[in-house]
Amino acid sequence: MSLDLDTRQRAILQEMGVRVWLPQAVADEPAVLDAPQSVAQTSRPVIEVPPPAVQVRSAAAIEEIAVSALSTGAAGQKYLKTQGVGRAAAAPSDATDTRASTGLADGIAAMDWATLTDAVHSCQACQLCIGRRAPVFGAAEAPAQADWLVVGEPPEEAEERLGAPFADQTGQLLDNMLKAVGVSRRGPDDAASVLSAAQAAYVTNVVKCRPAVVRNPSALELAICENYLRREVALVRPKVILAMGRFAAQTLLHGSLAEGSKIPFGKLRGQIYRYQGIPVVVTYHPTYLLRTPQDKARAWADLCLALDVIRQAG
Repeated sequence: MSLDLDTRQRAILQEMGVRVWLPQAVADEPAVLDAPQSVAQTSRPVIEVPPPAVQVRSAAAIEEIAVSALSTGAAGQKYLKTQGVGRAAAAPSDATDTRASTGLADGIAAMDWATLTDAVHSCQACQLCIGRRAPVFGAAEAPAQADWLVVGEPPEEAEERLGAPFADQTGQLLDNMLKAVGVSRRGPDDAASVLSAAQAAYVTNVVKCRPAVVRNPSALELAICENYLRREVALVRPKVILAMGRFAAQTLLHGSLAEGSKIPFGKLRGQIYRYQGIPVVVTYHPTYLLRTPQDKARAWADLCLALDVIRQAG
């Protein structure tokens, strides 16, 4: 940015720590030979404003935190192995420092709902937490066992605002889809309801945070947050898992399909996979169906497949 400044203005800027420099005269301006001009007349002083002093964590530091977080769970250890990172390399030298830097409490596999909720709300294991308002985790109270577990995509704005997965129109469509197969979602407000396990569905998201700068989660971030998802599965003990959307499918199928992320999403449908020994059915996310209603018939077929799985399980 160029400004015409007098001597007093330049002195004020200098006191403020803003360096002012004078470039060479512009080459394409015609020279005036009959009268010499002052520097102020022949050039325009330019204010050079230094960038703000922002502390940016290096990629290596972020990776170190992520690797430390991953090493706490079986899913994370499997991911590290596929990336060629040994467990010894991932093991921290100071366990206390690692807990402080990652926000992950010890023993996720032994957490109850209250402890798991606290761990999610204090988690800083990856960059998804940067700028979040609050994590999206609807398990403040322990729900009873549910035969259906629905895993959605990374949180949307409405979900973050309410602090619960599948909100607004997306949630209404999901409720209607579940109702069509005789199921109702169960969250913290339904903990004392009379729904049986066969009538109940527990809903969650594949990751719990919506960063301030919205973007897709990386494979590493999906693997870190999978530690929480695995514990949710263990607590709910579902008979079928409904993976709604590409990121949910990518996380749940990485153990079943080595090249799952490269397969077109539509081709993942119509089959039964396994996650922690539990059948998984892939279908479209309600947000997609609101934009593409012609695929609702395919989503209905997926729901019928999941219902058949539960019936066969008895």
